[in-house]
Amino acid sequence: MITLYGIPNCDTVKKARTWLTDHGVDYSFHDFKKQGVPEAHLDAWLAAVGWETLVNRKGTMWRKLDAAAQAAVVDAASARALVLTQASIIKRPVVEWADGRITVGFDASKWRV
Repeated sequence: MITLYGIPNCDTVKKARTWLTDHGVDYSFHDFKKQGVPEAHLDAWLAAVGWETLVNRKGTMWRKLDAAAQAAVVDAASARALVLTQASIIKRPVVEWADGRITVGFDASKWRV
């Protein structure tokens, strides 16, 4: 089973969900706002894609952080601590594919089922 993690009102998450539906792909949706960041999965995401990919340093939430908070994110451990308290800082969507792959973001040309 595919699990898509994100925030329902995020435009990129909406595009990803539409793509999955249009391609007849069954998936479950995990809402960061309602269900939080699953700690058990977070470590796998960090190992698979790296903290630099997982933390959205171009987004609104990153820009809202003060300079000290931004400067404190220097490795996987500090990124982990931040995303556990600020789920919206995660680049979305995070997808756990049925074959074990983990991807971050949406690019229809790179997605395969």
